[in-house]
Amino acid sequence: MQEAAANQPQFNHHGLLDATIAPEASIQASMLQAPGQSFADWMNSRVASFATRRYDWDALKFQADFDPKYRRAQMRYMGTGGTGVAQDSSVVPAAHHTFSTMVIPAGHIGPSHIHYDVEESFFILRGSMRVVCEKDGQRWEVLLHERDFICIPPGVYREEQNVGEEDALMCVMLGSANPIRPVYPPGSALSKLKR
Repeated sequence: MQEAAANQPQFNHHGLLDATIAPEASIQASMLQAPGQSFADWMNSRVASFATRRYDWDALKFQADFDPKYRRAQMRYMGTGGTGVAQDSSVVPAAHHTFSTMVIPAGHIGPSHIHYDVEESFFILRGSMRVVCEKDGQRWEVLLHERDFICIPPGVYREEQNVGEEDALMCVMLGSANPIRPVYPPGSALSKLKR
């Protein structure tokens, strides 16, 4: 039997135990124009312009503090993603997925982690990224270049490595407005770190 990953969520026959996911009716209502809100204000709340974004090098700083090769930056557009950032008032509110970009310096790595509750998609805007996936002792990898895409199912470990000589830039989407924080492999020193 394979060792359970550190801080692995618990499931019951209905899905996640103690999930904090809002009922679908509440999610859909959050996407509608609020009573008394002008159409212009509603539509403006759905825009996140590049000029108002900033790279957040602190979102995953706890990993970079452990090992500098994990240093990378998130720029959030919709929701806060799976990095553990609790709130960002400059983003478009998320209902069913999150969207951000990630800068990964040359030679740096997004460490192996798993999302049990959502699929995660990467779209390479610039650079070359090796994505390594593992499940049940099986390993698979792919080299992605500009405009290549991958969607990793829940329950599969993934690691992203910038194998180019320049900063890589990729879009990241998670299939939930509020994904559970990622989990690290059994025995990973990262699972013991505090955010």
